[in-house]
Amino acid sequence: MPNRKEWDLPDDAGDPDEAEEALDDEEFPIGDGVADLVGEVYCPYCGEPVEITLDPGSGTHQQYIEDCQVCCRPWLVSVSYDDDGTAHVHVDANDDHDENDG
Repeated sequence: MPNRKEWDLPDDAGDPDEAEEALDDEEFPIGDGVADLVGEVYCPYCGEPVEITLDPGSGTHQQYIEDCQVCCRPWLVSVSYDDDGTAHVHVDANDDHDENDG
């Protein structure tokens, strides 16, 4: 199997740096490419401050489940990005059991 290059730009693509920036703008349209990549939150269970990694390439509004790095309890993480790339991160307790399950 021949070796593959990660990105092959056509010969008439112009300045390779400009072409790469255009690709980045399409894939990561938030801000000027300097979107927040980390956020600090406080665990709703143990109260510890935790730094979490963010993925601006997943969209301007995100919700997902992530476990606390300290106590391992599940959070519902909500992330939204402003047009300038500033992230707003919020975590809530994600108890997926009924209080009567005990």
